[in-house]
Amino acid sequence: MFPILGPGSKLLSPTQIIKERSAAMLKLVSHHRVVCMLGAVLFCVLLAGRPTSAQVDAGTLLGTLRDQSGAVIPNAKMTLTHEGTSFVLSTVTGPDGSYVFTPIKIGRYNVEAEFQGFQKARRTGIDVSIQAQVVVDFTMLPGAVTQTVEVTAAAPLLQTQSGSVGEVVRSRVINDLPLNGRNYTFLARLTAGVTVGQEEGRGLNNNGWFAANGTRPAQNNLLLD
Repeated sequence: MFPILGPGSKLLSPTQIIKERSAAMLKLVSHHRVVCMLGAVLFCVLLAGRPTSAQVDAGTLLGTLRDQSGAVIPNAKMTLTHEGTSFVLSTVTGPDGSYVFTPIKIGRYNVEAEFQGFQKARRTGIDVSIQAQVVVDFTMLPGAVTQTVEVTAAAPLLQTQSGSVGEVVRSRVINDLPLNGRNYTFLARLTAGVTVGQEEGRGLNNNGWFAANGTRPAQNNLLLD
């Protein structure tokens, strides 16, 4: 059976048919690769621009502004200053009088609240540790803005914003504490709920292994920054 050709048509040889089909497939594959590459680039851009919630070297400072009657104060200016670097961040309180600075690098901070018709209020010496959520509330007093009430912050007894359990070992303690073989894992034994790992025939005590809050030493996950 022979094909019927219309006006202006031409009969292609099998070799020409194979070549044209191969060229069409190459164009399709090339187009597919371009689409995949564009999708991968877009995904990377979105991922890079997304704020991460797992920054282990950062914390959060938050609180609420109220007047003496307990009413919240919205649109008040909040200024956060890092004591070591003098780095400054600013924000305003929301409709509910709350403010939040996150994520911020660990360190010691001063925070100042300012609103028309009230005295400035300042808290100094606020320590923000790794993944901590430090609450600093203010009660604003009536007066001129040129007046300032300054309070030195005290360390909170409980971390009420998170159910996680952790411990921050200060650099002075690390430098002064005698460590067996300078093994940093021995510092974990300073934390409440940590016990020395069992020998189990592998010398875990000498290696600095430990068990935290009833878990097995093999379940420990050590992250170095």
